[in-house]
Amino acid sequence: MISVANRIHVKLEYHDAFEARFRDRAGLVDGMPGFIANHVLRPTRDGDPFVVLTFWESRAAFEAWTTSDAFRQGHARSGTLPKDAFSGPNVLEIHEVVAR
Repeated sequence: MISVANRIHVKLEYHDAFEARFRDRAGLVDGMPGFIANHVLRPTRDGDPFVVLTFWESRAAFEAWTTSDAFRQGHARSGTLPKDAFSGPNVLEIHEVVAR
């Protein structure tokens, strides 16, 4: 199993809109083979990023998602926030889960 953490720096005034994007998401990832779970973590300190954390059965399953039509459709919806809502580039981290 792997985890994928996408750290996204969002300006404070856009936090509510960013969270709404995930509450109202299309949910296309939920039906992907190998998908386990999706969590959106809100920062508790100013300046820290949101973390969109997904779990996958394998790296191959995650990579299949990123090259799928469902991925493109789901992320096309994310254009609802202006570029200036983000205070820095996203950082993507992939880890193997070694203990639960």
